[in-house]
Amino acid sequence: MAGGPGSRGPSWPGWRGRTREWELVAGLFRAARVGRGGVLLVEGRSGVGKSRMLDVAADAAARWGFRVARGCADELTQLIPLAPLMAALGASDDSFVTGDDAALPRSADRRLLMLEQLREPLETLVAHGPVLLTLDDLQWADPMTLLALRSLTRDLASSPLIWMLARTCGGDAPRLDRLFHLLERDGATRIRLEALDGEAVAEVVTDVLGAVPEPDVLALAAIADANPFLLVDLLEKLKSEGGFQVADGRARVVSTQLLPRAQAVTRERLEELSVPTRHLLQVAAILGRSFPVNDLAEMLGESTGDLLPMLEEAMSAGIIESAGHELAFRHDLLWEAVTGTLSSAVRRALHHEAGEMLLRRGGSAVPAATHLIRGAGRGDASALLGLDRAAREVLRFSPQTAADLAKRALELTDSTDPEWVGRTATAVDALTAIGRLSEAADLARPALSRAAPMLERRLRCALAYILLLSGRPADAVSEAESLLCQQDISDDLRGVAEWTVFWGLISLNDLRKGQLRAESILADRDRHSDAAVVGALLMLSRFAMVDGRVADSFAHVHEALRIADRGAVEAIQRPYARLLLSLNFRCMCQFEAAEMAIQAAQGDIETLGVTVLAAQPALFRARVKLATGRLDDAAAEAQTAMTIADDMGTQGFIRVGLSILAYIAVRRGDLEDAVRHVERYLSEPGAPGMLFGSAWERWVEAVVAEARGDRERAMELLAPTYADTEKQRWTLITVPLAAPWMTRLALAAGNRPYAQTIVDTAEHLAGKNPDYPILAAAAAHARGLLSRDPAALAFAAANHPQPWERASAAEDLGALLATTSDDSVHEQAVNCLDEALDCYQRVGALRDAARVRARLRASGVRRRHWVQPERPAFGWDSLTDTERTVAELIARGLTNRQAAARMFLSPHTVSTHLRRIFAKLDIASRAELARIFAEKCPGLLGDS
Repeated sequence: MAGGPGSRGPSWPGWRGRTREWELVAGLFRAARVGRGGVLLVEGRSGVGKSRMLDVAADAAARWGFRVARGCADELTQLIPLAPLMAALGASDDSFVTGDDAALPRSADRRLLMLEQLREPLETLVAHGPVLLTLDDLQWADPMTLLALRSLTRDLASSPLIWMLARTCGGDAPRLDRLFHLLERDGATRIRLEALDGEAVAEVVTDVLGAVPEPDVLALAAIADANPFLLVDLLEKLKSEGGFQVADGRARVVSTQLLPRAQAVTRERLEELSVPTRHLLQVAAILGRSFPVNDLAEMLGESTGDLLPMLEEAMSAGIIESAGHELAFRHDLLWEAVTGTLSSAVRRALHHEAGEMLLRRGGSAVPAATHLIRGAGRGDASALLGLDRAAREVLRFSPQTAADLAKRALELTDSTDPEWVGRTATAVDALTAIGRLSEAADLARPALSRAAPMLERRLRCALAYILLLSGRPADAVSEAESLLCQQDISDDLRGVAEWTVFWGLISLNDLRKGQLRAESILADRDRHSDAAVVGALLMLSRFAMVDGRVADSFAHVHEALRIADRGAVEAIQRPYARLLLSLNFRCMCQFEAAEMAIQAAQGDIETLGVTVLAAQPALFRARVKLATGRLDDAAAEAQTAMTIADDMGTQGFIRVGLSILAYIAVRRGDLEDAVRHVERYLSEPGAPGMLFGSAWERWVEAVVAEARGDRERAMELLAPTYADTEKQRWTLITVPLAAPWMTRLALAAGNRPYAQTIVDTAEHLAGKNPDYPILAAAAAHARGLLSRDPAALAFAAANHPQPWERASAAEDLGALLATTSDDSVHEQAVNCLDEALDCYQRVGALRDAARVRARLRASGVRRRHWVQPERPAFGWDSLTDTERTVAELIARGLTNRQAAARMFLSPHTVSTHLRRIFAKLDIASRAELARIFAEKCPGLLGDS
């Protein structure tokens, strides 16, 4: 590989004064050559060299053996999903929009699939060596591109891929501002390009003129506003006109009369062109910074051949240049200068003509929509129909764009227009998909009274779904039931409405009403759709679990899945049913089966486009990892889930992740962190209820309150559970630790009746479900606390399948035995406490370990704070068990997604582990990881 990324910068004059910036770029290149990726964020106002910086970096990267992929966002392509990334990867802009998705349901959201489709070619690209991917002018990027950048930069951080992402500062771009902030927080380097300083200006002038500038020459910098593009352009123009005199290696201005002309050099360059060429450029500017020649010819009503003289004149004048299969303005400033010569009325008319031209061609309406938004007037029927088509096209691929298009169309629609309701329905669907639920509801309600019967029913069904996602299940049930009361409702809508009712009743814990409704449907299945039958079965599964009939619950959910896998059900029902199945498995401590069900649900979510559930697999995995005592993995999965929820607009589920993190923080003894998580959790919007997480979240709040010494608050939070048998059953089943914990809390609060009712419920559950030993262990633990029964506590300590719960039972047994004066019993107490201490430390429950050490000290025994050697911060021995497993799979050549599937983790979580591994081992590539693994674990790679 010839050459290398040294510290000396490029020779182009615009790079003068950018030594620090060049060193940052060169440093990233050096890292990528040994396998480490990175992200460089470039910001600057128009003309300060941002685009030229990317040009020079790309040229240098190609010389140093990098593969280079380049894309650029454009004001007139910002409605096309993923346009700049598609350009960088050599795919057509509409390759995803026109993909084969006939098998997907109408409501499918393809964003998850699109991200996966993007990830694959990038992984293939970096598999052959380092890659530089530059994206310019991201201030014009579409929402899907921003989402992809957030996801892909994180997932491919361990690959030799350098991202250079550039934007022009200024303007209102909150989504882009947020992306840059998140990327910088994750380790990206941000460069803000400022105007050239005096020393840099002198260097630029010396480069262009080949002589040291006199003060009158340096004064040109003020005219060009220290803008590299304008300065070089001005110097070269004046030089060609003989405006400088060079003598003895120094340059001066021939005549100061030239200087006023220089202030308007860009405008004068245009004025020097012929009138036909100026008109051609004005039309071209409407088509965008870059434009196809055939579009320009059609707009002007000329043949391409007729345009050649004008195009050659514009290219000779340095206004436009070749850009692949298109032509492009040589710089934003030139494009803006040409556009600025048009009045707003003319610009609007030209945009309208461009939009109509593109619509007449057929194909996708999205490119036309960009022009129609700028050119359409109120009530323009043809333009509005084009915007409608475009919104429907991108709804599955970029619902944010669809929402913007639909809302703009509504702004241009007269209130009496019969199309107003249909446009409202599209806007409602799009706003729902991106989580802007209150806006969606506000649009849907007034449309109900104006819609034709069929559309009115669809809108009412959509409104019920919105209310459900908004955490308002009672209102959702009411809307769905009002729909079911109507005559001649289609089977599809009836099935959706029935499903919504069941979902809402589950969220409300109104299980008796749900049971009666479900039994009624199942008694007459032939009159109901598969969607209604599946909803009824899932409702009965939930009711059976609360009723303490675990086997029946499994039977119902398995039957629901059999129907969902073969029948015409709602897309959401199949992954929802698998998640419910995983919940049952996890509650019964059948952890491998739970993880397999979660993995299957994740596949359904991605392939069926159920984005509303995108965060759920990681949340469910977090609870499984928590139950098995793997706190680090549980925290990583919770963080992953929160990131996905934030990315995909399902913020309601962030609170579930926060509750998991709060519980982990308590176990680790970080009460301040636990309180912060709870405070943020309380400020987040309510979860939709599809996670069945209300009992868990309420219990976590109580755990945090009790840990802070606020026993009264903990009792207040759990009072409804103590007083309601159904709530008790659900809590004790879904949170196996709850039975002994709530018994202990009630006893400490002096409320023995509450403790007794918990024990009674736990024993009832255990007695009805002898095939599920977790329930017997939990009941024995609770009974041992209430009755001070060492045999019951010993049974729990020996038989509970979860490590933390075994430790808790052993601790309670040790504490009970320590109250006796018998020396042999005292020794047994110490052994129990030692067992608890060891188990707590193994799972990272530092707060609980500290409490057991205090109990041991009270018994006259001292134990070190850690019975095993402290893990070092760096090196092979610093890796956790999970990190070593990740290292092995990656060393064997698996991708992140393949490793995640093997380990029952989220791909995002594997990416997080891999970044930590690289940092701990101070390496930069998978190849280095494979070498180290082969050294540390000889023979293992040979088994692959």
